[in-house]
Order: sequence, then C-alpha cells, then structure tokens
Amino acid sequence: MTSTYTDLGVELMVTGENAGTWGTKTNTNLNLIEQISGGYAIQTLNAAGTGANTTTLAKADGALNATVASRIIILGAVSPQAITGNKIVTMPVLTENFYIIKNSTSGAYTVQLKAASGSGATVTWATTDKGWKVVYFDGVATNTGVYDTGLSDTGTPAGSDTQVQFNSSGAFGGSANLTWDGSHLLIDAEGDLRLGDNTGAEYVGIDAPATVSGSYTITLPAAVAGGADYALTSSDGSGNTQWTATSTFGITTGKAIAMAMIFG
Repeated sequence: MTSTYTDLGVELMVTGENAGTWGTKTNTNLNLIEQISGGYAIQTLNAAGTGANTTTLAKADGALNATVASRIIILGAVSPQAITGNKIVTMPVLTENFYIIKNSTSGAYTVQLKAASGSGATVTWATTDKGWKVVYFDGVATNTGVYDTGLSDTGTPAGSDTQVQFNSSGAFGGSANLTWDGSHLLIDAEGDLRLGDNTGAEYVGIDAPATVSGSYTITLPAAVAGGADYALTSSDGSGNTQWTATSTFGITTGKAIAMAMIFG
C-alpha cells in the first residue's frame, strides 16, 4: 500500500513503505503540523480583470508552505494589495479547521471565503471591513461550510474622520452629529447632552437654542461656591462665570424704606 494524506496534506505512511526516507518524511510531517498549528502565510489574491474572480487555495500533500495548511492567513498583502473587484477565495472541500484571517486589501470591494464546490455557508468581508476574522470550516463532504465564529476583529471605524464611534447592532457606528476634533466634542443639530438619574429612567438635558447668533463658550468657576444660596452669574463678556450670593440680588432694607417714603 502507498501513503495516504490528510485533508491538510500530512502524509500517513504504511508500515514497510518508504524505506530509508521515514526520517525525512516524519520531519516534514512534524514541520507541517507545526505550520498548521500556528503558521503564517500571505496569499495574494487574483487581481486579473474586474468583477468577482477567484483565488483557489489547495493542499500540498507531504509538502510545506501551502496557504491552506497555515493557521494565520493574510489575504492580499501586508502593504495591502489593491484589488479592482469583488474577490472569492476557495478552500478545499473536506477541510475541517479554524483560521485567523485578515482581509488586507484596499478598494471598496468584498472578499468572500467559501468551499471549492457546493453551496455551504460562506463568510464575507464587507467593502469597508479590512479587519481580522476567526473562521471555522466544518469539513462536510462535498459541501464544506464556512462560519464566522464571532471572535472576529471589531472591524474598521464607521463614518468619516473625527466621528465618535458607538455600537450599532454589534458593529461600529458613526454620526456626523457627534464628532471629536482632538480638543472638542461637538453634539450637532441641536442635540442635547443628557445626564441620566441612577435608574436610567429620567435625565437632565443641556441643549442649545434652535439658532445661535454667534458661537460662545461658558466657562465654569475654578472652585465650588462658598456656601448655600449661591448662583452662577457672568463675570465678564467672554462667557466666564462666578458664584454670587443670592442675598445680593434683592434691595436693602434702607432702600426699601426710602422707596416706600417716596412712592408711598
């Protein structure tokens, strides 16, 4: 009998075969197992033409350096690789393994992982997703499925530069009405800052008027008020504030008596 090979290319030798070469073949097998466990491969994608075109990954029986027999795979290039259309990457049917794979391409195109044949599940990087995914191939005969394990990279930020990121249905979200320029947080479109209570049911909001004649900033005092019954008042025409005792807001007793004598 002759050797057989696993679905990732490890040679299974038969007793009495390969006389004088067992040492070499065994060392190759051990290196191959190490590569499958934690090897790193860069796989350039087929860039010919436009539209969806396929890069086929195949096992290499009894040989090292096959992309499909590497745990970590970079699709594209480290630089990354510029592509001109949606890409498909196929893995051999019967492959049962998990991989850590990055879409390292540039351009607004998708990259899809699937089996070489059949209609099993597929995994696709969206046009803006240039991150990592941990994927599992189930190895089902003739119809291998590919699954995103959910342990993937969080992906690329949403929106444009300066937009603050937030969770949007499990993915990054961004809004032109919530931005950070490195020094200032802007809530635009008359959105308000809401400070919730300890139950989260109610809040106190701070809002801008519908129309502002000119931008200004209100600066709070450097220290807390000296006691009870103080109010914030402006200390100049530049938006600076100060604590002022509310007792100073009313008229004095003497002034009240004088006004009563004059005006009756």
